[in-house]
Amino acid sequence: MTIEENSTEITYLILLGFSDFPRILAALFVIFLVTYITTVTWNLCLIILIRMDSHLHTPMYFFLSNLSFIDICYVTSTIPRMLLTFFQKQQTITFVGCIVQYFIVSSMGLSDACLLTAMAYDRYAAICKPLLYSSIMSPRLCGQMALGAYSAALCGSLSQLCALLQLHFCRPRVINHFFCDMPQLLNLSCTDTFFVQVIVAILTITYGIINVLIILISYIYIVKSIMKITSAKGRSKAFNTCASQMTAVSLFYISVIYVYLSSSTGGSSSFDRIASVLYTVVIPMLNPVIYSLRNRDIKDALKRLQKKRGHF
Repeated sequence: MTIEENSTEITYLILLGFSDFPRILAALFVIFLVTYITTVTWNLCLIILIRMDSHLHTPMYFFLSNLSFIDICYVTSTIPRMLLTFFQKQQTITFVGCIVQYFIVSSMGLSDACLLTAMAYDRYAAICKPLLYSSIMSPRLCGQMALGAYSAALCGSLSQLCALLQLHFCRPRVINHFFCDMPQLLNLSCTDTFFVQVIVAILTITYGIINVLIILISYIYIVKSIMKITSAKGRSKAFNTCASQMTAVSLFYISVIYVYLSSSTGGSSSFDRIASVLYTVVIPMLNPVIYSLRNRDIKDALKRLQKKRGHF
């Protein structure tokens, strides 16, 4: 086997990014830069607020702070590198850098999916088992669920990475995308990718379908419990606490499912990249807004923080 065919000898890949939109590159750069700064700022502020306000030291906000941390890591693994390509004539990335980027994106995506499931279970316990909620969602269990989400994501990403590194790449090293992702990397392989596709399919079932089923079952029980509440105000409050998460879950899974269902065509069309922007860039920015917009606890915490600052 020649060096050209050996994946271990690859030194760089070419990320095309959005170079096929030369007329709006400047506008895209500004949009992505503002989006990145906004995402990091909003999520970091949410983490700090939850940390500072003792009233928010509950399972729901513990998981939300972890989700914000994941979102910061998510956008940091893709946007800064993408922004650099706007100033490069040769938009290259090292093979090692590409693999590391894919591993981080994959880990954060799987962690996101697992945490959304943990948050759905938390809402189920809060609404369907209110009298037992404190004992069910103990601090120890919350910590174990968060650790389990990160550990499961790490194992899933490592298994994909190990399978991916067994491939050999001999096709043109051009990725028509703005970050390194599995569909595009598989498209560059000159060897049989069946084993990798099997691993991806197994992980899709394990992390995707099972998580979605758990979330759906949790919310079926939640809706049934809410409909039994006699007070209109109580029903409205219960629906509001769940609507934000259902919005975040729907946006995340719809965009991810579309991108990976279209991977059979190489996942390199303009629409595929737009869908990828949705779940890797837009959703991490919207999550703190979705969870805070109609959230009375967050608004009350902000008021308490303003009062404390007023005393100094």
